[in-house]
Amino acid sequence: QVQLVESGGNLVQAGGSLRLSCAASGSIFDINTMGWYRQAPEKQREVVALITKQGRTNYADSVKGRFTISRDNAKNTVYLQIDSLKPEDTAVYYCNAEILLYSWSVGREYWGKGTLVTVSS
Repeated sequence: QVQLVESGGNLVQAGGSLRLSCAASGSIFDINTMGWYRQAPEKQREVVALITKQGRTNYADSVKGRFTISRDNAKNTVYLQIDSLKPEDTAVYYCNAEILLYSWSVGREYWGKGTLVTVSS
């Protein structure tokens, strides 16, 4: 069974930094795109950053220049470095990955349970 487990969420002051991690485990053949999403209270979940297996990245306009996504393919892990945190970054951050269980299978989306980032002003 495949699991995505996030870590690194915390309460920080505005202007601070955090590094989130998400490790995929289980019977995994390969992982395509990995990404981070977030959901603030009473708002819809939104994409924050995506990274392909080859390392190509994409960011939401609201986080460009402050967030950096990276991954370690050998460890099946994706990271999100968050700098210059703002109160509006407060949200539960979810990890997402397109995972292939076998060489012949198509990719399927998996989600982590989320990690809470709270930014105080």
